[in-house]
Amino acid sequence: MTKSPVRFAILGFGLHAVRRLMPAFAKSEQAILVGLWRRDQETAAKNCAEFKIPHNFPTMEALCESPDVDVVFITSPDATHKEDVLLALQRKKSVLCEKPLSMNAAEAEEMNAAAKVAGVVFGVAQNFRYTRSLEWMRDQIAEGRIGRPILAHAEYSYPAHLAARKWITDPGLACGGPIADVGVHCIDALRFALGEEVLSVNTIARRDENSGKVDAVATLQMEMTHDVYANVTVSARGLYRTVVEITGSEGVLIAENCLTVDRPVDLVVRKAGDLIETKTVENGDAYTRMIDGFAAAFRGEKTFAATGEDGILNMRALDAAYQSWRTGEREKA
Repeated sequence: MTKSPVRFAILGFGLHAVRRLMPAFAKSEQAILVGLWRRDQETAAKNCAEFKIPHNFPTMEALCESPDVDVVFITSPDATHKEDVLLALQRKKSVLCEKPLSMNAAEAEEMNAAAKVAGVVFGVAQNFRYTRSLEWMRDQIAEGRIGRPILAHAEYSYPAHLAARKWITDPGLACGGPIADVGVHCIDALRFALGEEVLSVNTIARRDENSGKVDAVATLQMEMTHDVYANVTVSARGLYRTVVEITGSEGVLIAENCLTVDRPVDLVVRKAGDLIETKTVENGDAYTRMIDGFAAAFRGEKTFAATGEDGILNMRALDAAYQSWRTGEREKA
């Protein structure tokens, strides 16, 4: 029997939805986009016409109350996530929320508690958990391919000052600069691949003339469970680059372009400096796989890879990172 697609609506439709989510929904066999809401109703009407989206909701409340919507996908600025999530949860809608989940861990805990009360599915759009590259790294580590993990590194660099999202330097709307914007991807990638948790963080960061009150460049030194030491480096000024590296007692995993969906990812296994294996994978279907994964969780078929509970742990690591920057001390996550 063919299953009906799970019906999503996007609250906070914007550039991210146009660039990433519309192509993803177009390829999905498990989900369909049935509606949207954005503040600019004229632009919203144009979006609906362009992408053949049935419902242009006049208010957030109308979207969340609609019987035609199963899942509310929240893509609004960070500072509004809590309010938007709670609005949907109060209407008993399952919610998929963009990262970072909230402005701090306390907000994330409140959101997750509300989801439990509502009895619905609540997840974070950590799309890289659905990439072939991170899945491969996780499998290699789980199989003992490189022995016991000892060191880990994740880097994400991008020219944020050229981006169209101007609100990401506004501390009233953004959780932070690249620490929160893409550092959360790095933290989550290491947690996911290693199966370890962040215990403490020591941060060095700086602002610049373009970042205003938020960070522009940062390094996070993280102590993780099972004696893994990890380093996360982020920059909102360099050219685009992402890489994830894991050093174990018996070998090394390297994934250049690991956290990307736009280009091939080169995967490497080395032992004692010797090249053991190379492999290239594509992550282009990660957003579709994420949406399909949430649709399966909505149906009760499987657990979503980035749950609300898991999002709290990422927010605790971010809280520790920013607190360390303020105090100059190592802070517990």
